[in-house]
Amino acid sequence: MKVKFYGTRGSIPVCDPKFQEFGGNTTCVLIQTKNGFGILDAGTGIRELGKDLLDCSMDMCERIYLAFTHFHWDHIQGFPFFLPGYDKRRELVISAIGEGRKLSEIKAILETQMRQEYFPIPLTEMGAKIQFLRKRDHILETEFATVITTKHTHPGSAYSYRIESDGKIVVFCTDVEHVNGLDKRIVKIAQGADLLIHDSQYTPEELKTHKGWGHSSWEQAIHVAEEANVKELILTHHDPDHDDEFLKKMEKQCKDRFKNCMLARDRMSVEI
Repeated sequence: MKVKFYGTRGSIPVCDPKFQEFGGNTTCVLIQTKNGFGILDAGTGIRELGKDLLDCSMDMCERIYLAFTHFHWDHIQGFPFFLPGYDKRRELVISAIGEGRKLSEIKAILETQMRQEYFPIPLTEMGAKIQFLRKRDHILETEFATVITTKHTHPGSAYSYRIESDGKIVVFCTDVEHVNGLDKRIVKIAQGADLLIHDSQYTPEELKTHKGWGHSSWEQAIHVAEEANVKELILTHHDPDHDDEFLKKMEKQCKDRFKNCMLARDRMSVEI
């Protein structure tokens, strides 16, 4: 299994010379297995991801799975710029996995952001075959992978994902707030993962003044990794005010606490 980060910034994209090492695109992650591709979230990073997928063989990426953790702006704003969505040869499967997720709401959100007032091309005219796939329970079996979800605490609600394929496990937990101790649902879904990708927008000090904002500190992410016995931890959803120097210092602190740990960077690839 291969993981590639196309967007690792939270809240809003940033473009500044001091933000080049870690990148400024908002959340988007590509998961590749021997049987296909899956995308988690459609922040601004999905624009570059789409360009890369146009170069892959149709045998591998005729069908592309896209799943959302939630629908705040920084997780959907790149979707209208996803070029494979305009390719009539391709099928885009947009999934809603987990209790309480409604296909009608997901479709309405994507249609709304592509209304004429906001974007020149409506969802219905993109070109690709768009299929909205709903699973009432929290497990989806596909040729791409087995996907398991759990709901976690975030304003408006959000979901974490566990992707199992080829005997490997990747867990994606972003935009998660741990209230009154670690969220046991997160520890459970991350249990024994080869790779845990976890929200770390705040430092422990910043977290004290951001209660209810829906995010974690790097220290909480490390606690989850320790409790769940994960092999590797990658921290993401970097605050738009944290420049490269700030994040490099933060990464050193994290490595001192959890050896097999690093901060995500745009265009970074990890083989599992």
